[in-house]
Amino acid sequence: MAKLSSAAREQLAAKRLLRVISSLTMANQRTLEQKISDAGPFNQRIDPHVLNDARKQLLKDGQIGRLQRNGTPWFYAGNTPIETQASRLQELLAVYQPYLKIAPRIGQALEIATYRALRQIPNADFYGRFKDLDAHDDSTMYSKEEPPQHIGNKELTGDERLDFILRTPDAGAVGIECKNVRHWMYPHVDEIRETLRKCLLLDAVPVLIARRIPFVTFAVLGKCGLIIHQTYNQLLPASETELAAKVRDKTLLGYHDVRTTNQPDARLVQFITKNLPAIAPAARAKYEQHTDLLWDFAFGEKTYVEFSARVLRRSRGEDEDGPYKQLMEQHNMTYEEVLKHFFGQE
Repeated sequence: MAKLSSAAREQLAAKRLLRVISSLTMANQRTLEQKISDAGPFNQRIDPHVLNDARKQLLKDGQIGRLQRNGTPWFYAGNTPIETQASRLQELLAVYQPYLKIAPRIGQALEIATYRALRQIPNADFYGRFKDLDAHDDSTMYSKEEPPQHIGNKELTGDERLDFILRTPDAGAVGIECKNVRHWMYPHVDEIRETLRKCLLLDAVPVLIARRIPFVTFAVLGKCGLIIHQTYNQLLPASETELAAKVRDKTLLGYHDVRTTNQPDARLVQFITKNLPAIAPAARAKYEQHTDLLWDFAFGEKTYVEFSARVLRRSRGEDEDGPYKQLMEQHNMTYEEVLKHFFGQE
């Protein structure tokens, strides 16, 4: 099937958004992404950034409305009666609020699964461990011994820690971060910048383990040495089977990829024990070739737009400044203004 144009993708996004919202009466952003970005025929899946643009336009046109509860926007068809909105929202919040309350244990579930996988590396040399996994079930938090904040003279600031530090003979230190969250890990999200900052300060090859990661993150940050693993599932504590069933319910939140476990699946074990040690040396080389750009991006010296453009031109062996620097000086424009005005890029 031919690739859809940007306009066609937005039209399809709007069509699917209206269909899903009409079917559910009300849904939050992550439910819409689950049903449109993660599910459905492959030729009709729309990435979240396109959904976001389509949703904004539908809101502007009054075809859908929005309520804000628990720090989360909830969307409904523009002609939905107020009484229907209220009753449906209460039904959804009865599941969503308990789900939010266990967020720390949700985060810990993926960390524990990763820890169990790390322990399967022969002669593993890593930092970060759980000391009481056999002492109780996961209805309460486990105690974690965090990795050190320094490697020699290199150190993190404040109370920052990586989730795990793996030391390898061919790639040096590898910094692993686990993000067991619903939203997709686009390059500009806080979690990625935070991961990069920590790894840069410790001179560790950055590794991100998350539920869903769009192609653009692989395409841009993969060139810079970031190693990425998608879990395709969100792990919930095994003790929360009843809540998980409601979270998965297609008529409620519809997070159908939820699994109740802190055990690593075969893919995660393969990644940690086989793939990661094999690709870490090449990732180290890419990381060192792009440390300057990563540093400016992670610490806010360059916007994502400029960072990604420079990564692309460097990968092509082109002049990284290209025509932009001269145009910026001549017209007193920012990098983004030059891209938009002269090259039609956002």
